Amino acid sequence: MADKKKNPNNKDRKVFSFTLNLSWIYLLIFLGIGYMLFRNQGSSEPAKIEWEEVQDMVRAGDIQEIVFIRNDFKGEIKVRPERLAKYTDKFRGGVPPKRAPHFFFLVSTKFDPENTFGALNEQLEAQDRFKVIIKNQEHIWGDIFQMLLPLLILVLFWVLMFRGMNRGAGGGPGTGGFNPFNTGKSTARQTEKGDVKVTFKDVAGLYGAKEEVMEIVDFLKNPKKYTSLGGKIPKGALLVGPPGTGKTLLAKAVAGEANVPFFSISGSDFVEMFVGVGASRVRDLFRQAKEKAPCIVFIDEIDAVGRARAKNGGFSSNDERENTLNQLLTEMDGFGTNSGVIVLAATNRADILDQALMRAGRFDRQIHVELPELKEREEIFKVHLRGIKLGEDFNVEFMAKHTPGFSGADIANVCNEAALTAARRDHKLVMQQDFLDAVDRIIGGLERKSNTILTPAEKRRTAYHEAGHALVGWLLPYADPVFKVSIIPRGNALGLTWSLPEERKNWTQTAMLDKMCMLIGGRAAEEVLDGEISSGALNDLERMTRMAYGMVQYMGMSAKVGPMSFYDSTGTSGYNLVKPYSEKTAELMDQEVKSIVDGVHKRALKIINDHKEEFLQLGALLLDKEVIFAEDIEKILGPKAQPAQEDRFEKTEQ
Repeated sequence: MADKKKNPNNKDRKVFSFTLNLSWIYLLIFLGIGYMLFRNQGSSEPAKIEWEEVQDMVRAGDIQEIVFIRNDFKGEIKVRPERLAKYTDKFRGGVPPKRAPHFFFLVSTKFDPENTFGALNEQLEAQDRFKVIIKNQEHIWGDIFQMLLPLLILVLFWVLMFRGMNRGAGGGPGTGGFNPFNTGKSTARQTEKGDVKVTFKDVAGLYGAKEEVMEIVDFLKNPKKYTSLGGKIPKGALLVGPPGTGKTLLAKAVAGEANVPFFSISGSDFVEMFVGVGASRVRDLFRQAKEKAPCIVFIDEIDAVGRARAKNGGFSSNDERENTLNQLLTEMDGFGTNSGVIVLAATNRADILDQALMRAGRFDRQIHVELPELKEREEIFKVHLRGIKLGEDFNVEFMAKHTPGFSGADIANVCNEAALTAARRDHKLVMQQDFLDAVDRIIGGLERKSNTILTPAEKRRTAYHEAGHALVGWLLPYADPVFKVSIIPRGNALGLTWSLPEERKNWTQTAMLDKMCMLIGGRAAEEVLDGEISSGALNDLERMTRMAYGMVQYMGMSAKVGPMSFYDSTGTSGYNLVKPYSEKTAELMDQEVKSIVDGVHKRALKIINDHKEEFLQLGALLLDKEVIFAEDIEKILGPKAQPAQEDRFEKTEQ
């Protein structure tokens, strides 16, 4: 093959470039500092002597050469090699320098080197005379370095401080870390078109929310379908729901289905301690989004920056956060109509967001992402079970029924914990019991198997306490159906009564009183058994008291207080120093709460006393087995009491 002709103008010639890394700058600065600090230390440095000693050395004929630096008023002495041994005691460690100068001396500004050294040489014999060199020392770079050293140290600490503060935020794509000049740049993580692999197939359940976001996908894919009729593409959608319900996953699925660029950022990434940084990052984020349009901007936990602005500028106010929010409001209402930039945001605190952020034209839609229902939980289980080796006894419908109130993240945790439990037990497959134990561990904590945790008296009291919960709950129609009762300690609990709560959206006063009666059933059981109470009912009393105050203060379920609610759905009452009701009303509410609590307490005592024989049987069975199930309770108490026919959940085919 013939060699190619060399052409200096060839476009394919290699261009060598040097990229300066900040780490090398740090190294050079540290080396310079080390040089400045340690250059005058060590055994090889010349020793300092006084002018009188110099004169004695001259008279002894030991000096071979003196170099006098006029502008430093300093003299450097080179000793004759054969005479150097007599001065070893003057050097550090007794080791003279390997090279001249061996000594140096300092003189005053009035010193006359020409006449002084000339006079000394005239007094000596020819063989003892020394050579004299007088010069000016040029050390421009050393002076410049000493001048710039403090500034370099300050710059170094400044860069290191900022780098540490922004390590988690990155520096934007391609920065390779923190760049102090990129402080106002957006830290959003950008995913290019086609790189988002999550689709709606990966999002189980969320039927209503999924339908709404599917329209957003259609807006991005076929915008002319809507704009041709005069419609406008929504600018933003707010995903609202409890933690772990899949809001972020849903936003990713929208980007994956629409096949558009996706910008993801957290609300806290906008907030910095430096004035103007948050607003600058908002501007830069929307500038990038407009360049990539059509695209999706996803702001997770937007309540970090979108919290309602304080009405009294000073108390509970943060000017930098409010400036960032103002810039966000401007950008969302400022970019052109039908620009193809859709803002998705997620929060579980929609009640505290600023009203200006929630209005139409910014977040046009609020999509509620609620906890999954039975059929949705079953689908979520199937998604998270894809990589798990399941045993033949596993029933996904059974597990969906036994995880009410679990979010998608909770179900993922159950599946993972079940696999870990099976591996811990050396199982080849993950069995149904592994999943049930995983649910117990997540709800109640790790099982404590030590026999020294409970004394026999404490174990007996715990057994009858839990039997009281189970008995009262079983006999009341609106109390949650009891699934399992255990007196094996888990976490901080000495015993637990597992119930399967009905997934109701609307609770009547009767249903709430039944639930409260079940909560105080354990405390009532202790009173019936020994006539003495213990601290074991702490959590039960806390939950019951909270429900009682909710009935009186929020839900208007008190005849004396009346149909009034002091619940603040906007979240702004936390800034008020005055209660929205008088002290007299507060006393009345306290009396009504006490009346409700006393009523359910007497009711629980009556139920246990009326069924004392069954209560004692249930406690004895629990002491014997330590764990009993619904079928064991049914053998003693009969079928579970059911609500009225018109208020029951009917099983429907979906």
